[in-house]
Amino acid sequence: MMKDKLSEFLRRFESWKTTKYHAGIRNNNSNNDNTDPIEPLYLPDGNELDNYDEKIGFPGEYPYTRGIQPTMYRGKLWTMRQYAGFGSARESNERYRYLLSQGQTGLSVAFDLPTQIGYDSDAPIANGEIGKVGVAIDTLADMEILFDKIPLDKVSTSMTINAPASVLLAMYIAVAEKQGVSKNKISGTIQNDILKEYIARGTYIFPPKPSMRLVTDIFKYCSKEIPKWNTISISGYHIREAGSTAAQEVGFTLADGVAYVEAAIKAGLDVDGFAGQLSFFFNAHNDLLEEVAKYRASRRLWARIMKERFNAKEQKSMMLRFHTQTAGSTLTAQQIDNNIVRVTIQTLAAVLGGTQSLHTNSRDEALALPTEDSVQIALRTQQIVAHESGVTNTIDPLAGAYYIEALTNKIEKEAEEYIKRIDAMGGMTEAIEKGYVQNEIQKSAYRYQQEIESGKRIVVGVNKYQVKEEKPPKTLKIDMKVQEEQIKFLNKVRSERNNEEVKTKLSKLKSAALSDENLMPPIIEAVRSYASIGEICNVLREVFGEYKERSIV
Repeated sequence: MMKDKLSEFLRRFESWKTTKYHAGIRNNNSNNDNTDPIEPLYLPDGNELDNYDEKIGFPGEYPYTRGIQPTMYRGKLWTMRQYAGFGSARESNERYRYLLSQGQTGLSVAFDLPTQIGYDSDAPIANGEIGKVGVAIDTLADMEILFDKIPLDKVSTSMTINAPASVLLAMYIAVAEKQGVSKNKISGTIQNDILKEYIARGTYIFPPKPSMRLVTDIFKYCSKEIPKWNTISISGYHIREAGSTAAQEVGFTLADGVAYVEAAIKAGLDVDGFAGQLSFFFNAHNDLLEEVAKYRASRRLWARIMKERFNAKEQKSMMLRFHTQTAGSTLTAQQIDNNIVRVTIQTLAAVLGGTQSLHTNSRDEALALPTEDSVQIALRTQQIVAHESGVTNTIDPLAGAYYIEALTNKIEKEAEEYIKRIDAMGGMTEAIEKGYVQNEIQKSAYRYQQEIESGKRIVVGVNKYQVKEEKPPKTLKIDMKVQEEQIKFLNKVRSERNNEEVKTKLSKLKSAALSDENLMPPIIEAVRSYASIGEICNVLREVFGEYKERSIV
């Protein structure tokens, strides 16, 4: 019986290798297939085959535990992004072009706080924050400068923007049009994950219901108009940065995903029509093996949710595609070169776990925005892991290790329990309103900090192995002249645009917001007229109101 089972298993492996793996290698023009002595995939022996298909499977096949592509990195490496943006659009454009010249393969845009919460640079609330934690974007004119000499049909762009995601996506579409690039050729991702803003990050504008409408309007628009665009990056990253455990990161992130799928279906979308454009965003923390197991558990659990809960039929609908960023919360201001080692461990975790794209933090980000030298080291970390470490030579190399498989099962089970509790409360929006998710994260963060303060958890250079550092390292500083120049440029755009046209477009946007009309087309029209992000968001504030956070006890 066991012999028959093993024979059948090996037959299916050969079928996978012939029909999927080799096809993927050919499609990616890879040359490392026939001469490489390392097998593309390693398998359990005959005594370990029970439940293999249900729990593990082959890469590129349900339940995707071992990866969403048949070839993984033997066919194509992950996209190497460096999250960047500071000061003016012109300064950020120079950084992007530098990074691309150094071998970065995708852009990742950081916006300043006023942009993230839908205010123009001359708004009183924005004073002192212009260009500080990202690039300032007020109008389409800024976006044109930001992507100057960067061909949007050849570069994939990720934009970390949430409450005004529709506005920044509209600007990106308009810039592509001006470059002569049609919408169906641009590729990238907008974060567009508003639920985690209420949970962990705080850059929200509108209450949950209209915010979810904006999210699903983007789903609808992109499913028809921008097929290569990832309409959302459902983000566990910030949940983990706020202090969650690995299992909480998975459970709360996938519960957010469930809420978005339910909202889209309720809005009339077919699950297989939009689910293939969903993506995820996870943290890479310091516990190497736990992180690898976390990514494997996430893929398996999401595949099962999509298949069994939402009756998805398309393979792409069940694939959990994800971007990873190394953990900013683990970086220390003390002995900043230690952070290079931390980021290397986290990079290995993301790669061994099968990420689709990766941003590596820079050594000095506990102090300030990174310098150019620090960014180069962070990018080189990815490149060394990709080309020198050997971990990309075979798919899911840690599979079958007793500890990895046990951790994968454990994290999956704990995450699923969180999702069940949230379902029992009525869903993620209700769980957020009740403060359940926030409280769970706060308790975990408190325990973690207690462990550091008691010495139970060692952080090198912080609570052990300290040294006296003579002088602070050189950091990047944003000149206040950036704010003056940004406001001056904004006023110039306002004086030169057709202000009557702007009024007309904003009036149409208001009418659409008061109806059930999809908001993306009128937002695109307003952007094309050079209406500012503040003007567009103020129209929506007038209709939708603003969200006020409730006290969590």
